[in-house]
Amino acid sequence: MTEGYEIPLHRALTEPILMAGAPRTAAIAIGTLGAAVGLGLQLWIPGLVLWLAGHSAAVFMARSDPDFMAVASRSTRHKAHLSC
Repeated sequence: MTEGYEIPLHRALTEPILMAGAPRTAAIAIGTLGAAVGLGLQLWIPGLVLWLAGHSAAVFMARSDPDFMAVASRSTRHKAHLSC
C-alpha cells in the first residue's frame, strides 16, 4: 500500500447496533409492544412473557444475521417479485 493513503476505520462504522444482543429496531419494537400489553392493558405477566419471548427470538436470529430486520422488511416489500 502506498504511503499516505491510510485512513482509520472506526469499529462503530462496521459493527451492527445491538441492544442486549438484539438489533436496535427489533428491541425497541418488542419492548414497546410488551410495555403496551403490560402497562396499557394491565396484563403484567403476559406483557413480560411477550417481551421475554420476543427479545429471546430476536437475539437468537441476530446471532446468525444481525441485519435480519432489514432483510425481513425488504422481503415483505418485494414479495411479488421474489415469488415463483
